Amino acid sequence: MPTTPQTTDELYQALQENDQRPYGRARTVTAEELVDAAEQFDEPVPLIHALLELQEAYTYGSEPRKSPVVFARLLTLFDEQPDVFDERLRHLLFWRFKWVAHALRQLPEIPLASLRQWLTEMRDRYEKAGLGLQPYYGQAYQLAAHVGEDTTAAYELWAARTRTRLSDCEACETCQRALYHLAAGDDERALRAWEPVLAGKESCQEEPARSVSHALLPLLRTGHADRARELHLAGYRGCRRNPSMAAEVGRHLEFCALTGNEARGLELLAENRGLFDEVDSPSDQLDFLTGVEVLLQRVESLGHGALPAAGYAGRTWTVAGLRAEVRDRADDLAARFDARNGTPAHTERRRARLDRAPLLDALELTLRPRALDELAPAAPAAAPTARTAAAVPESLPELVVRARELDELGHPDARACWDRLRTLVAARDHTHPDDPAVGPPARLRADLLDEEASRAGEKDEYADAAALHEEAAGLYEDAGRPGDAAISRAGALLATAELPARGDGAAEAKAAALTAAHASIVRLHEETPGLTPYQEARLLRLRVTALALRLQTTGSEDHVAPVLAEADLLHAFAERHDITGQVSGALLLRASTFAISGDLPAALTEIDALLDRLKARGPAWHLPRTLGLRGRIQLGLRDARAAHADLSEALRLAADWPADAIDTGRLHGDLAEAAMHLGRPEEALRHLTRSAELQLRRGSRTDAYCAYSNAAQLSLDLGRVEDCIALLDSLLAEPDVAAGELDDRLVAQLRLTRARALHAGEDLKAATAEFVALAAESAGWDDDPGSHAMIAAETAVLLGESGEFDRAREAADQALAAHARDPRHELLSNCLRELARLQAQQQGPDGLAGARAFLADAGRVADEARAAGYEAQGRPLDTALAYEHGRVNAYAGAYEESLAALDRALALLGEPGNDGDRAGEWAECVRLAGAVEGIYLERPDPALTRLDAAISRLTALGHADETEALTALASRLRDEE
Repeated sequence: MPTTPQTTDELYQALQENDQRPYGRARTVTAEELVDAAEQFDEPVPLIHALLELQEAYTYGSEPRKSPVVFARLLTLFDEQPDVFDERLRHLLFWRFKWVAHALRQLPEIPLASLRQWLTEMRDRYEKAGLGLQPYYGQAYQLAAHVGEDTTAAYELWAARTRTRLSDCEACETCQRALYHLAAGDDERALRAWEPVLAGKESCQEEPARSVSHALLPLLRTGHADRARELHLAGYRGCRRNPSMAAEVGRHLEFCALTGNEARGLELLAENRGLFDEVDSPSDQLDFLTGVEVLLQRVESLGHGALPAAGYAGRTWTVAGLRAEVRDRADDLAARFDARNGTPAHTERRRARLDRAPLLDALELTLRPRALDELAPAAPAAAPTARTAAAVPESLPELVVRARELDELGHPDARACWDRLRTLVAARDHTHPDDPAVGPPARLRADLLDEEASRAGEKDEYADAAALHEEAAGLYEDAGRPGDAAISRAGALLATAELPARGDGAAEAKAAALTAAHASIVRLHEETPGLTPYQEARLLRLRVTALALRLQTTGSEDHVAPVLAEADLLHAFAERHDITGQVSGALLLRASTFAISGDLPAALTEIDALLDRLKARGPAWHLPRTLGLRGRIQLGLRDARAAHADLSEALRLAADWPADAIDTGRLHGDLAEAAMHLGRPEEALRHLTRSAELQLRRGSRTDAYCAYSNAAQLSLDLGRVEDCIALLDSLLAEPDVAAGELDDRLVAQLRLTRARALHAGEDLKAATAEFVALAAESAGWDDDPGSHAMIAAETAVLLGESGEFDRAREAADQALAAHARDPRHELLSNCLRELARLQAQQQGPDGLAGARAFLADAGRVADEARAAGYEAQGRPLDTALAYEHGRVNAYAGAYEESLAALDRALALLGEPGNDGDRAGEWAECVRLAGAVEGIYLERPDPALTRLDAAISRLTALGHADETEALTALASRLRDEE
């Protein structure tokens, strides 16, 4: 709390501000300080309000030991000065008898006799106050259920009674009824009882999140897996990281464990690691820890006990170690409750949860399904196919010879051989074989370094690739292999040229570097004696690659012919020496060159000839990549169906080769594009997520996050809001994102999409908080003011929806300032008009001045757009502004001004034509003008004249649908006459 309140008005303001904070230590500490501040005024009412706030903070901050103490002070004040409790305060006091009963049940150190004594106190107080006893019987039933007694009689005494004003809310009582049927083993009846809450028809502070967590397993058992999945996503978001809902989090972890989603369970556990230390309720601790143990037990049973797990602060945990710790603590808690209650109920319930077998082998919960194998601290190399595994020789000399042979061919199986060699050479007992076929140790080390450099280059790690190639070149020279050294040096030159340049002339600088690299490789080629045909072909391939990358960088027509000339040199040489892989490589480069230059028909002709050759003469492993390029060319030619067929065939053929040999992530990404063109968004979403995860496994993290960003946006466009949020939550929790290692703009895009999804999911508070944070961060994007304008504008609208118009004004001013540097006319106009509408709608006449100020800004934006010759993609800005003046003035009761503005809008629109959208806009403007004139200004005759003329005009143009609202309004006006 920044300053201590000096007046009761300041105290009430501080209490109101604290009520807006999320539950947790920060809110609780402030509530404690406000109680201290209230005591200085020596007035009972401010102190009562402060104590009520403190008890709420303790209750929902999971500190049940403190809640009864605060309530005792309130009860004393009531007994001493009942007259200072008005009707509202009295209602709150008697309501919170239930809070105390709940808190006492959560504490095993409180004797059972004390719990019953408290219920007697509650009953006596209610009877003395003339209050109905249904709430008391509700608490008596919950105590019986907690203890493990026969609840039949207690349930009937409560459930059969009429609700009162002090009864728990409908949602909470619905949950208790459902849990009664669930305990009786009747899943179907429990779910029927729960339906109003699960469907969102009833809710409260803790509902539907609490009911959802209990309903997940019954839904699975009754065959409603899709509903369970949907509710898991929405329900988990409602309880995550919330100390007062730790038990619910535990049930979501259990759900993951029983549906084949152990990896997601560990991910959620990490997100909620704070609950190990923040939950002060023994009852909630027991439920949370039991859910955690169900998950850890399942992971350990699958052979992954050594995986890292998020647990208690102060040490590093494995799954097995944390499970042992959790088991001991939870067993102790269950035993303490059973000792207090005199029944084995808590131990038996805990055992029943731990003994449950998985309900489904696999249920895809999110757009990012992951397996436990992917969570290993150091993921092993991609497993080879059965064919590859059989091809790897056992003896080291044979393995070296085989790796080199396959490498010369460019065969995908070479990678498995190099992986095996790398493991053998790194072993402590490794001895280099004295075998002429293997050669000296320096050559083998160089082979391994050069292969590692190639992998680094595939991941765009060009600095590492260049250094590894140079080191390999030196070792090759030591081993007397000048040709191999030349190839490695050429690789280093190319990798160095690929290093990203910065600044305005980045493309030109990179093109120059590639030109220089090409010249250096040519010199290496010419000056290196004794090259074998394989080595010479490799150098020719590097030469043409340098020029192809230059063309890709510049797109210059002048750079096309040099690539084709070098590709022809490679092709002729490879044909002469029967180097099949390089022949197809040269032809593929020719096709790519035509594609980059924009000559797609020529590219298609080239690629078709290459496919015919590959099918006849091989190599077969070039087919997936070639079909992938053909698919991309077909996309360029706007033949999405042919592209989809090519890309699907490429994926099918890629499955015949090791997983890391072909860029299947790219194929899935291209298939997503083809599917979108074919109107198959759900299929596109599957390919996008698959592409992203494959890119992650390859180490291409930026490409992966870009693909996932597109998937998140697509899922939001499809209305799959919870899928979108769950996906983004998972990505934003990744270590490199949390550590700030990923590009900050890409992270901002992920967060922006998440904020929009929260808004779409009607979580306005969370969405606004994220938008405000993004607006503050993007204010520093001096190189991209347009993006800041967009974010600030969206932030302003959300603040307006929340009724915070002062803050909305500040955000709108930020957007306008950024717009002045990088104009976003339509975006700003839409934002300002919407803010005006919201303020007038929410505040009526009191908000008219603020609303008109927003419209004045929108008018200046429209003037700027007109002067700049800007044409809006949607409604013309002047017309939309005139209509909004009409609507805003109508909301604020300024009806004459409203009608005048609407007439201006109609004049700007002109007469409706054949365009349905324009006719609809015109009809709506006429309708609002008719309503203002006929209803609010009480001038029905001119309003009817206006409406009848519009109806006739629209009917003559064939816009029958647009006349319905006008006809209904005209009928109403005539009826009122």
